[in-house]
Amino acid sequence: MSAKLPILNKTPFVLNPQSLTEATSPHAGALALVRTSRSLRLPDLLAANLQLRQRRRGFSEAQMIESIQLLQTVGGDCPEDIQLLANDACLERGLGYAPPKATAVREFLDLFHDEKLEASRPSREEQKSFIIPSSEPVAALQTVQTGLVGRVAKLYAEQGQTQKIATVDQDATIIESHKRTALPHYEGGRGYQPMVALWAEADLVLADEFRDGNVPAKQAPLKCAQMAFAALPHTVTQRFFRGDSACHEGRLINWLKDPERAQEPGGRIGFAVSAVMSPELAASVARVKETEWQTIQKETDGTLRQWAEVAFVPGEKSEHKDGKPLRYVGLRLLKPQGVWFADGSDRHHYAVLTNLEWVGDRLLGWHREKAGTIEHVHDEVKNGFGGGHMPSQHFAVNAAWFKLALMTYNLVSAMRGLCLDPRERTVRIKKFRLLVIQLAGRMNRNNCVMQLRLCASAEQIARVRRVWEVFELPTQATAAQPLGSGKGRKKDAPH
Repeated sequence: MSAKLPILNKTPFVLNPQSLTEATSPHAGALALVRTSRSLRLPDLLAANLQLRQRRRGFSEAQMIESIQLLQTVGGDCPEDIQLLANDACLERGLGYAPPKATAVREFLDLFHDEKLEASRPSREEQKSFIIPSSEPVAALQTVQTGLVGRVAKLYAEQGQTQKIATVDQDATIIESHKRTALPHYEGGRGYQPMVALWAEADLVLADEFRDGNVPAKQAPLKCAQMAFAALPHTVTQRFFRGDSACHEGRLINWLKDPERAQEPGGRIGFAVSAVMSPELAASVARVKETEWQTIQKETDGTLRQWAEVAFVPGEKSEHKDGKPLRYVGLRLLKPQGVWFADGSDRHHYAVLTNLEWVGDRLLGWHREKAGTIEHVHDEVKNGFGGGHMPSQHFAVNAAWFKLALMTYNLVSAMRGLCLDPRERTVRIKKFRLLVIQLAGRMNRNNCVMQLRLCASAEQIARVRRVWEVFELPTQATAAQPLGSGKGRKKDAPH
């Protein structure tokens, strides 16, 4: 009699190498993203602003971009990963077309390239850093992004969650790349350094400016900020701006504090940016009396976070054109007695430049929140949506790929904010895929009506049902309502 094997030393099944012939998919939940995109009429925005193809045959621009965003959502890093969606009958039926091949995707992305703009970059001997203007197709994608943000904001309002406050968080990030055309960046590698602006309250990317790796973040940050505020909907009644020391730049600061901002929709812009610690500012912070430092909190290692007003008027004329110096709030990190920082000192000083009159601890706490917004987006877009992998030697092609990743982020953010339980709205893309995207499903016909059935728990299906309820979309499936969007509703009438 043979000995009984422990359960973990065996498997109770054999592998059948034959493929299922039914219209099944391992990521049928990704069709929820397609519904979101089409409900927000993103294809219409693309058709109105982006005309790249010379011939009317083949895939439209909207179909190509929908396929790329579907690829980025399921976890693809490059155009070749579109093969992950190949021969997926379930997705094909859900999309209404078969996703394009990798060669077609690359040929489409190449249409964003502008040889003249790329050739306009001066030689390194003439100018070390140069911001290449966006090609016309890439600029069109920014127009589409603005329209998408407006439509998501409108849907928030319709759901009783009107977003009236807009805090724009702006920051640059490094994308490592070993492409021959990638330029060195300040950390020692090679790559690109795009600038991104985020609407923190709505978790929506407003604008970005793609840049070579050797362009410092402090070089001309104003354009990205202007595009970001221009993308805000008119429902916003309060506007704010946060940035690190790269945003402590004369033109940007003057634009933010300009009295004319108060006459615009949304009113004045309250801002706080990390100040560049010049020797003069550092000396002013060091002169603050000991009794004026107020403790904000005590960290776990005993370090005290303290704040104080700093009496400092900079010498640059550009910073006091209106005759009213801006406010400097000092931050001191003080180690307990006998403990030092790596440089041998027991204290580090920083400062924030602002036009807000808030109490120092509130101001510094609010400014610090930027690390949980824009830096989170950088990580998600680069590592979760394929934005950190550059597909081409051409600058504008990489700019388009990155901008599409940001657009995909906005679609997923809208789904999280409007459809998920409040406890799940801050989940990262890795978990979001487990909750919504990576659900096995099957397309079948019942009474001549195409239906999507998911192999998932009732809780998982409820999340997808919520997407169908929030993001309304006409469908030809009228005899039965797949995923329960309600019987006899006009929005489900055939078009």
